[in-house]
Amino acid sequence: MDLHHQTIHELRNLLDKGEISSEELTQKVLSHIEQTEKQLHAFITITPELALEAAKRFDQSRQAGKKPGALAGIPLGIKDNFLTKGSRTTCGSKILGNYIAPYSGTSTQRLLDAGGVMVGKLNMDEFAMGSSNETSAFGEVHNPWDLELIPGGSSGGSAAAVAAGQCSAATGTDTGGSIRLPAALCNLVGMKPTYGRVSRYGVIAFASSLDQVGPLTKDVTDAALMLQVLAGHDPLDSTSLDVPVPHYAQSLVPDVKGWKIGIPKEYFVAGMDPEVEAAMLQAIKTLEGLGAQCGEVSLPHTDYGVPVYYILATAEASSNLARYDGIRYGYRNKEAKELISLYEKSRTEGFGDEVKRRIMLGTYVLSAGYYDAYYLKAQKARTLIRQDFTQVFKNYDVILTPVSPTAAWKLKEKTGDPLKMYLSDIFTINVNLAGLPGMSLPCGFTQGGLPIGMQLIGDSLQEEKLLRMGYAYEQATEWHKRRPKL
Repeated sequence: MDLHHQTIHELRNLLDKGEISSEELTQKVLSHIEQTEKQLHAFITITPELALEAAKRFDQSRQAGKKPGALAGIPLGIKDNFLTKGSRTTCGSKILGNYIAPYSGTSTQRLLDAGGVMVGKLNMDEFAMGSSNETSAFGEVHNPWDLELIPGGSSGGSAAAVAAGQCSAATGTDTGGSIRLPAALCNLVGMKPTYGRVSRYGVIAFASSLDQVGPLTKDVTDAALMLQVLAGHDPLDSTSLDVPVPHYAQSLVPDVKGWKIGIPKEYFVAGMDPEVEAAMLQAIKTLEGLGAQCGEVSLPHTDYGVPVYYILATAEASSNLARYDGIRYGYRNKEAKELISLYEKSRTEGFGDEVKRRIMLGTYVLSAGYYDAYYLKAQKARTLIRQDFTQVFKNYDVILTPVSPTAAWKLKEKTGDPLKMYLSDIFTINVNLAGLPGMSLPCGFTQGGLPIGMQLIGDSLQEEKLLRMGYAYEQATEWHKRRPKL
C-alpha cells in the first residue's frame, strides 16, 4: 500500500481502524522523503526526530482510548515562513538562514494541537516573492510531474511535497496566487480563504493586506478538513475576523443544480494556451451537466490588477522587511565598522535579487512626491476591482476562471524577465486585492502530461460554496486521482 499517496481522510480511516499506526505511517513518509528529496528539493529542513516523537505520542494516546484530534497522526509539511517553536524558520532567505523561532504561530499550533505530525519545513520563494520557487536562497524546487519544470510559487515546496507524497497535506501562503498557482501546476487542491478567515499571527509578513494562509491538499475533502482546523478568530491577529466557522465537511454535497456560475470574459484572453482554454471549456460543460447554469460576466477593471498589485505589495514589503537590519536577529555582516555600513552590507548580502527589486520598487512608490501618484491611486483602483466582484456576486454564486494561462514552464525560462514572471499571476492577483476566497482544483492535463487547474472564486466568507462546487466537480471527474511517478 502506497501510504504516502493516500489522502488525509483515507489515512484517518486506516488509523481509526488500527490497520496502521501513526509511527508506521510517519516512518514510511520519512523514508519516501529520503528517496525523493534529492530530485525535488522540496524541503529546507526535515524534522524526523520531532515527527517520530509526535507519532509515538499519538499512538499511545489512541491506545489509551483518548479521542484523537482531527489530524491525529497525519504527516504534514509546513511552509518555511510559518514560525515553529524550536525549529529553523528561514523564509527561504539567507538573512534568516539560522533563525530558530521562539514560538509557534497560531496556524501552525492549531495543526499541531489537532494531532498533525510535522515532517519538515518546506522550501519557498524568498519571503514568498515569486511565482516559480526559483528565488529561494536554498535552491530551486522541481515539479514532480517533470523535474525540468517549475512547481509554481511561492508555495512550490508545499505543492511539490504533497503531490509527490512527501506529506499528506501542507500549509501555504497566498499573497497574489501563491497557493493556487502551485496547486494548479502540481495537480492539487489549493484553498486561499477570505482575508481574515485564518490567522496570520506567527507567519512572516510579505504584504500584510494581501497575505492569507491556506492548505494544499490532494482533494477537496482534505481541503475542508484542513480549513476546519485552521479557520477561526485569533485575538493575536488584529485582521482576524470574529465570525463563526461553519462545519466545512457538511458542505461536501455533490449537488449544484440551479447554481449560477459566472465566466468572466476578461479571463479568456489572447495568449492563453489552447490546451488550458480547452480544459476550462470542458470543465464548464461538466458543471452544466451537473445542473449548474453558466453565464458570461464582466470584471471590467481586471487589467489593472497586475500594476495595482505590484505597487501595493512592494510598498508593504518595503515596510515589512525594514526590520531585517542585522541588529536584532538574522544575518549580520562581520566586517562593518559603523551603523549605516552594517545595515547596507547585511541587507545587500542577506537578501536575494528579487527581494531587493521589490524593496526598491516599494520604497519608490512610498517616497515623497510619488505616494499620491502611485500608492494612493493604486488603492483607489483596488476599490474598483473589489466593486466589480461585488456586482457579479449579486447574481452569481461562484466565478470560474483559469488559474494560469499556461501549464508549468521550464526552470530558468522566465527568471531573466521579471515582467513576464509577474504576469504568471494575472488570473489570481485580483482575488487577493478583493480579499475574497479562491480555490484551485485539477481539471485536466496537457498532451505532454502536465496538470491544468481551474479557479473557483466566491464572495466574502463563502468558502462553503467553493468546497461544495469543487466537491461536485471532483465527484464527476478523475483528474485529482492522478499521481506523478518519480
